[in-house]
Amino acid sequence: MKELKYLVRPNVWNMKPYSSARDEFQGEATVFLDANENPYNAPFNRYPDPLQWKVKEQIAKLKGIKQESIFLGNGSDEPIDLLIRAFCEPAVDNVVSIDPSYGMYEVAANVNNVEFRKVKLDSQFDLDIEAVLSAIDEQTKVVFFCSPNNPTGNSLTRARLYQILNTFQGIVVIDEAYIDFSSEPSFLSELEQFPNLVVLQTMSKAWGAAGIRMGMAFASLEIIAILNKIKYPYNVNILTQKQALVMLESKAEMERQLRSILAERSRLQEALPQLSCVRKLYPTDANFILTEVTDANAIYKQLVEQGIIVRNRTNVTMCQGCLRITVGTPVENTALLEALKKM
Repeated sequence: MKELKYLVRPNVWNMKPYSSARDEFQGEATVFLDANENPYNAPFNRYPDPLQWKVKEQIAKLKGIKQESIFLGNGSDEPIDLLIRAFCEPAVDNVVSIDPSYGMYEVAANVNNVEFRKVKLDSQFDLDIEAVLSAIDEQTKVVFFCSPNNPTGNSLTRARLYQILNTFQGIVVIDEAYIDFSSEPSFLSELEQFPNLVVLQTMSKAWGAAGIRMGMAFASLEIIAILNKIKYPYNVNILTQKQALVMLESKAEMERQLRSILAERSRLQEALPQLSCVRKLYPTDANFILTEVTDANAIYKQLVEQGIIVRNRTNVTMCQGCLRITVGTPVENTALLEALKKM
């Protein structure tokens, strides 16, 4: 990895971050007259902890990670955007990612006027190492890999990810939004070995909390400090922090739901190939299945008419004729199967 100073945008490296009232005071008090808050309507009258230490404490225990190596954001989209803003000079630097994959990497690059380079996956939806390395040049600051990947569902080959980590001198982001559904281990255990690694996870999938919008980024203390430097002062609101604490203390319930989803995924993988409208299922390590069908547009429309919503991915690279089906409850999955039997 290049020295961090030479990866970060010079203006970001040299800037002085905003200091909020809650940054300047830490500890216990009974009278707060420092932040121009309304003294009534507790607890919602108070600004939330800008660094979410209580939530990070729980996450650190669950993940075996130092609190200082955790960044919490408004979904994973916030750290995705901040990584590009921190490391990529607009109209100069570039970002490399795979295709097909999660669309927000490209959106965040475009918003920040940073060139986005797509590298097509191979025929097995895996990394084409030579193509990735060919796309990287001196102005490439960040590469994004989603594993398990969305919308394909498969995990990228670990050895190929190691090859990128050992070769590329910039920031390598591995987005593990779906890691809890996979038998593959997380890359969290590799953070100390690779100072250029950033791992993204979320409370939206296995934790069943997409509505509270809490994403997690794990990295070296130095990279996390850069993200904290440029984030909005109170980026995670008090309601999200409180609900996250409630859910993080209920890991057993999350694991129960996870087992149910995995069992239902297996049921769908057995049942879908028996249907005449289904041509192919792709391997998945996620909570969804990419499915090639006889007529994606027509089947999608017919399902919508019956109140069943899947994702039509037929216009996505390498996904022609495919629907992406999220694993639901047993009742929801049965409704889907019954509807597809008639198509």
